[in-house]
Amino acid sequence: MDNPLLADPISTPLPPFDRIRPEHAEPALDQVLAQNRDALDQLLQPGRTPSWENLIEPLEELNDRLQRVWGPVAHLFSVCSTAQWRKAYNACLPKLTAYSIELSQSEPLYQAYKAIAESPDFGTFSAARRKVVSDALRDFRLSGIGLPEAEKARYKALSLRLSELQTKFEENLMDAIQAWSKHVEDEALLAGMSDSAKQAAREKAAAKNLGGWLLTLDFPSYDAVITYADDRELRREIYTAYATRASDQGPHAGQYDNGPLIEEILALRHELARLLGFANYAELSLATKMAESTAQVEEFLCELAQRAKPRAVAELEELRRFAAQTDGLADLQPWDIAYYSEKLKERQLGLNEETLRPYFPLPAVLRGMFGLVERLYGIRIEPAPGIAVWHPDVSTWALKDSQGAEFGLFYLDPYARPEKRSGAWMDECIGRRRIGERVQNPSAYLVCNFTPPLPGQPALLTHEEVLTLFHEFGHGLHHLMTRVDEASVSGIRGVAWDAVELPSQFMENWAYDPTTLRSFARHWQTGEPLPDELIEKLRASRTFQSGLATVRQLEFGLFDLRLHRDYDPARGARLLETIDAVRNEVAVIKPPAFNRMPWSFSHIFAGGYAAGYYSYKWAEVLSADAFAAFEEAGFAPETGIRFRDTVLAQGGSKEAMELFIEFRGRKPSVEPLLRHSGLLDDPPPPIRVPASGHDARL
Repeated sequence: MDNPLLADPISTPLPPFDRIRPEHAEPALDQVLAQNRDALDQLLQPGRTPSWENLIEPLEELNDRLQRVWGPVAHLFSVCSTAQWRKAYNACLPKLTAYSIELSQSEPLYQAYKAIAESPDFGTFSAARRKVVSDALRDFRLSGIGLPEAEKARYKALSLRLSELQTKFEENLMDAIQAWSKHVEDEALLAGMSDSAKQAAREKAAAKNLGGWLLTLDFPSYDAVITYADDRELRREIYTAYATRASDQGPHAGQYDNGPLIEEILALRHELARLLGFANYAELSLATKMAESTAQVEEFLCELAQRAKPRAVAELEELRRFAAQTDGLADLQPWDIAYYSEKLKERQLGLNEETLRPYFPLPAVLRGMFGLVERLYGIRIEPAPGIAVWHPDVSTWALKDSQGAEFGLFYLDPYARPEKRSGAWMDECIGRRRIGERVQNPSAYLVCNFTPPLPGQPALLTHEEVLTLFHEFGHGLHHLMTRVDEASVSGIRGVAWDAVELPSQFMENWAYDPTTLRSFARHWQTGEPLPDELIEKLRASRTFQSGLATVRQLEFGLFDLRLHRDYDPARGARLLETIDAVRNEVAVIKPPAFNRMPWSFSHIFAGGYAAGYYSYKWAEVLSADAFAAFEEAGFAPETGIRFRDTVLAQGGSKEAMELFIEFRGRKPSVEPLLRHSGLLDDPPPPIRVPASGHDARL
């Protein structure tokens, strides 16, 4: 079989998505894994003196070969999750996991890395190469290299099972989202929703040969109802379905229940951590992060909650009064929060998302965003036609330096559709590395779930969606603008997980910047620019209900931390007990008893944020402080170049705190975040942010 996943990387540098099919996945993976194992046997022959050139460079080649097979398979599983792609992905995953564990528990490979670290030449290595070796030795230890054989076998079994469970968690969530819909035949039920939202619902119905309108649980559809629909019962109905996705409650109770998976995931993670000598999985998770201890993270989150909760209490009381005055509502419920918040924002600021939407057509937002980074970093971004893609909606873009030389490429998949994972994300396609005299350029996937364009008009984004696009592009720039030649620490690789959100959240700041907004925010029909009055209102909206937004993120972060830190095998997961205790401490909105938020919390049960969700808030400290450097410098061009050459260009080649200090000239301060969030009105209690550090046992 002519397998496109095995195409020569010189003649076919990017995945040939127009030819890749599910049946190609397993044979390609089998072939590459067999070839890699043979090559490893040769690299680890007794009597060889390991060096960078004869060990690590060949290993990078093997890893790249594997990434070229597995990367497209994993990506297509997320964006085209058909039954065929699920079957192919699930057939491959155990094989890939087993191979990864073989490498991480290979005593000959570990000894080879140790020999390089202890060689006289090691001191002459660049900082990037030294970090490649030190990261590898750390990861060997975190993979159980020092365990007895029986415990190594148990580690492998735990890892294999966890990869299966986490995949099944995501599949259940996708299935639960697709299982629910509401067919509406009376347009009066949709009163309050925008014309564009109703048209999108009409097109969904037509796609299923139905008249009327079809409401679903993909986020654009859910948000259009929960934020704008006047019918309170409709809001309650869709809230109930959304809040009980993949759980034992709600309209599909028990059908896609993630509860048993969560129980097993937490039990296996705890056992894995104990096997490696950690008290709990949270300690294991922090071993590769900037924060020094679980106590330090908890203190950071709790002190921030101390600052934000009084504001959140006042904001909720204001919302209750508004709902009572507006509609005589005496019992504000969770399905009322977004609806009345939007109306209150419009009352106070004269602003709502639907008013802004015509000013944010996606093509113009892209041009404005690209123009911003071109000015900041001295690069160019241009269409890259003729590249094979997996769906007609996908576009491809090249990044070029000031001389016109291409140094990176990304795919943009912007719209929601069936059989596509919900949310938004960036993932790497190919990583940068040097191969002799040649540099392999990086490429990335940027995936969102915006409402598709209606006939005769471009896709129109809310400002929240503009923020999402800027956020994911920040991740993309981190991967694409690296200048590190060592694959293991180029781009986002090797970056501490609680710092990886810095470039993405940093980009969000520019979506509130007046100069940036004026560069692209124009009415899609008239071409009129977004009025300055609306720009000022948009900037003011940044602090609207910032207390409520802050405690919500802190609720998630504390729940995640304590769930993994305090897990007791004798008592099990205690999901509801844990989330209720956290809510009693930091939250001000208490959801109904049927709410099952943890059952759909894919960040921590299917993604990479287990015992690390606090990273979003910690990285917000870094990003706000980084943006403050631009404000303090009057947005001088050299500030952008400095950010490019430190945080973006150096990727994981140095510790995250070291790079931040190199850019900012000092350690991070929490003050800019409090200021940007409008939480500086009262004298702040001291907030200690996690500092750089490593577990002393490693």
